[in-house]
Amino acid sequence: MMRHLLLIRHAKSDWGDASLSDFDRPLNVRGECDAPMMGDRLAANGPRIDRMISSPARRARSTAEAIARSISFPAHEIDLMTELYLASPALMQDVIRSCPDNIGALALVGHNPGISALASQLCEKNLGEIPTCAIVHLCCKAASWSEATRFELVDFDHPKKQD
Repeated sequence: MMRHLLLIRHAKSDWGDASLSDFDRPLNVRGECDAPMMGDRLAANGPRIDRMISSPARRARSTAEAIARSISFPAHEIDLMTELYLASPALMQDVIRSCPDNIGALALVGHNPGISALASQLCEKNLGEIPTCAIVHLCCKAASWSEATRFELVDFDHPKKQD
């Protein structure tokens, strides 16, 4: 079975209110525009998402919800995992490997530096620092998510990418 993995870095966040914790920072104006735009691109060019997992940090959750609206994924079905807040690549891999095998396409919304490192590790290419609101689409032919270890890079889309 072909497994599709979409690694999504949260959209641009607002640093304007110093009283907010890092966890509670919202999206800025650019982030609020980029997230639905990237969701529209995903709806047009990506696989149908079966499961979406997000960091519960406000900026990641808002990004996941905006993309979900664009791809007609029910926002109430987004899994918020506390462990994904600033998670290491190893922890994110554990989350991916524990995904039920009936899921064909998984989207994971998180933070740098973990998302960038994980994307490069999984496809064995140096993708550099993943920009905000970028979507890295990887695929792997595997019977289960626990066996999905080596992925092919299908697409690397980000808000400033020109067609």
